Amino acid sequence: MEKVTIDELATDNNPGGGEDSARRVGEALETADVGLSHYQLDAGQNLSGGVHTHMDQEEIFYVLDGTVTFQTLEGEVEVEGGEVVRFAPGDFQQGKNESDESATLLGIGAPKPSTDVRVPQPCGECGESDTMRFVPGDDGMVLQCPECGETLEMPG
Repeated sequence: MEKVTIDELATDNNPGGGEDSARRVGEALETADVGLSHYQLDAGQNLSGGVHTHMDQEEIFYVLDGTVTFQTLEGEVEVEGGEVVRFAPGDFQQGKNESDESATLLGIGAPKPSTDVRVPQPCGECGESDTMRFVPGDDGMVLQCPECGETLEMPG
């Protein structure tokens, strides 16, 4: 058994969420098969750097308090304190606190870790894929077509 106290966990920078917005609970609990993160988002902060999907992982977000708006390819979904939303593998989303108040939520991802993260961008080289995959490059992350392997530098 492992036990932690959220407030005692180190915070880290969350892409798009700003400094000290995420606590990696799963890491502290040494989980093997599920990721768990605690987020404290100030007004205007995001959960990620942009709309994305995990092709190999489902995600669940439990909003403890406040309101988080999730942008999907089908439109926006508002999730309020006490509500839970699930994104299946392949569902594109990005969460953002669009309110004037802070929001607190738990993010759960399984299985852990996700290794196939994509953005909704067609490949300009082969035209065979509507998504590009995040992969490590020489100078950080790049986008790569899962069909032809063409790589693009991350927009910056």
